[in-house]
Amino acid sequence: MKMVSVSEVMARSGVAFGTSGARGLVESMTDEVSFTYTCAFLQHLTNVDQFAPGTAVAIAGDLRPSTPRILAACAAAIRHKGGKVVFCGFVPSPAVAAYGFECAIPSLMVTGSHIPDDRNGIKFNRIDGEILKPDELAIRAEDVVLPNLFDNRGMLEAVPELGPVLDVESGYLARYLDFFGPAALKGLRLGIYEHSAVGRDVLAQIVEELGAEVVRLGRSEKFVPVDTEAVREEDRHLAREWALQFDLDAILSTDGDSDRPLLADETGSWMRGDVLGILCAQALEIEAVATPVSCNTALELSGAFRDIRRTRIGSPFVIEAMRILAEGSASACGYEANGGFLLGTPITADGRHLAALPTRDAVLPMVAVLAQARRKGATLSSLQAALPARYTFSERLKDFPTAESQFMLERLLQGTPADVLERLSAMFGSLAGTASAFDTTDGLRITFENGDIIHLRPSGNAPELRCYTESADAGHAEELNEQSLRLVAHRAAAEA
Repeated sequence: MKMVSVSEVMARSGVAFGTSGARGLVESMTDEVSFTYTCAFLQHLTNVDQFAPGTAVAIAGDLRPSTPRILAACAAAIRHKGGKVVFCGFVPSPAVAAYGFECAIPSLMVTGSHIPDDRNGIKFNRIDGEILKPDELAIRAEDVVLPNLFDNRGMLEAVPELGPVLDVESGYLARYLDFFGPAALKGLRLGIYEHSAVGRDVLAQIVEELGAEVVRLGRSEKFVPVDTEAVREEDRHLAREWALQFDLDAILSTDGDSDRPLLADETGSWMRGDVLGILCAQALEIEAVATPVSCNTALELSGAFRDIRRTRIGSPFVIEAMRILAEGSASACGYEANGGFLLGTPITADGRHLAALPTRDAVLPMVAVLAQARRKGATLSSLQAALPARYTFSERLKDFPTAESQFMLERLLQGTPADVLERLSAMFGSLAGTASAFDTTDGLRITFENGDIIHLRPSGNAPELRCYTESADAGHAEELNEQSLRLVAHRAAAEA
């Protein structure tokens, strides 16, 4: 037996909390590290009266090659702490979370979401929602006593059985069928871009049972890192080809753990996640919306919502703001630039009830917007065109160390506000003109006199620098993003 400090394990392994749980390189996420994190999570829940010996814990995973091994280590930790493992199989993150919330038991999902499969992670849920930042700090502070189960590589001596699979997908499907009804998507011909998304089969089943005709596309047994915020050029090309070839009304897809949506219109153009969030909130007639500072400002310009709160990037911050909004509103939701939609309050429409689901979900925004389009006899592109003309684009510099990103932003922000604006105008003036304001809620968000926006933010879970841009013209937003990243990369190289 030995005692380890979680904070020291984090520092040593490089497996740390980001915006969506603990993530790191697969080679660093040894059984011992995964076991330690799971024990610390359960110890924290013990301290807040949400776990005790005998408590069931629901677990599930995505389709990465490393996921079964990490799941086994998590299961061993649950049993070590006296819990009962409820293995839900390889299902969407929101499906296992919804089951946990319904049963008032903890849950966890082994997933690296959209990032390449040389990395993985563990997403933890309390009995009443995702772990938030205070929970993360408490977990970091835990000390864990480890049993003598690991070899010198941190691997379990014996791999435990995960047990029989509990079906949670049927309840997830019923959630949407009961609320929207079996004819909600009748007459629509929809493509499902399956790739390696863990929810590819249940997504197809949901839209079929809602009345749509389904065309399955692009299934892959090799993991494909689909990032809903930075869609790959090959996926853009495929969507345009598929829309034309199969005469589709839309194409639906998700990221790896199926909590972030990717929806293309009838032309095969992928919709931005923050636009999808606005349209979903409108379709559900939500009163109050929480969303990160990086998301499209058409939200405010639409005039459709009574209360709006802007937050730092990451579902924990959106959830915190959404909970505050829910206290004073009949209905509240949150969404992120990646399209993940969080329902903070129950919704009732036409006598049908949809329970709250305060974690990212990919199915609800896609189905709600498609059902709205069908009711109106409209195309997805026309729904989007009805919003104020604001367009966002995001990309990233890969292999850009977080420390380097942070150092660059610190240098740009030195001095008085006037000094900062002058420096930002000098750096980006050739791209966007004079800087008129800046926001440091999360990274550095710069607004220019012509209305353009450039937002730089170090990634919280990978060595990347993300850039979000916004403009009144879609093409210019993309061009501005490309030029901004090129300028930043050139400056970094010159200062190296």
